[in-house]
Amino acid sequence: MKQRIITAVIAAALFIPFVVYGHLPFTILVYAMAAIGLFEMLRMKGLSFFSIPGLLGFLAMCVILMPREWAIKVEGTTSFSQLEYLSIFVLLLLVYTVVVKNKVTFDAVAFIVASVFYVGVGFHYFISTRTEGIAYIVFALVIVWSTDSGAYFVGRKIGKHKLWPEISPKKTIEGFVGGIVIAVIATVIFQYFAQLDVNYGLLLLVAVVASMIGQLGDLVESAIKRQYGVKDSGNILPGHGGILDRFDSLIFVLPLLHFIHFVG
Repeated sequence: MKQRIITAVIAAALFIPFVVYGHLPFTILVYAMAAIGLFEMLRMKGLSFFSIPGLLGFLAMCVILMPREWAIKVEGTTSFSQLEYLSIFVLLLLVYTVVVKNKVTFDAVAFIVASVFYVGVGFHYFISTRTEGIAYIVFALVIVWSTDSGAYFVGRKIGKHKLWPEISPKKTIEGFVGGIVIAVIATVIFQYFAQLDVNYGLLLLVAVVASMIGQLGDLVESAIKRQYGVKDSGNILPGHGGILDRFDSLIFVLPLLHFIHFVG
């Protein structure tokens, strides 16, 4: 626990200034975190990030990560759209399986493409949400952090009924519900200070749904790790694991906020 707290404090001290400032430094930070996330995904599968398929995957992810204004400029100065660039990299990955005579298989390419979308889409909306205003990023972080803390402490205190033991043996139904309750309480406190221009009932409904989706994102990453027999996605954050271990909920919550038009 001591190691977790120390790492969390140091990481927050480094991370928060980028979030507050935003703009290009924040975008560069998100690109770096996404690159580490893709590295972690490929390593689970036994694939090298520093290989032709890995680098093609990274370039495809860079296309997905592009902020809206970057994508507009690219499409305005070239004859290819963002989707077409992405398609080119995917097609090159498929061609590579032929060039190397299936030493890199279709299954490996499918895993890379799925990983690119899994990591890239979530972190793309990290950038997009910050563009809409810091309050929305803080709101998402409040939901995720309060849900994680609530689920952990409530689950440890009164958790008896397993939520999904085949995927994550330690998670309980009581913890799942506790996470939602704490997220709602945290949202009420957040709104008192932030005063987002949104109907209060809608805000609480979004908090409930986002808390549930965030916990689902956590379970998705747990399922991936269980399939590939790893405890943590990485070790860049001592006591916390890898980038995906820390952002697995957020990369589900942020797209949700855009898909339901709460943000943007």
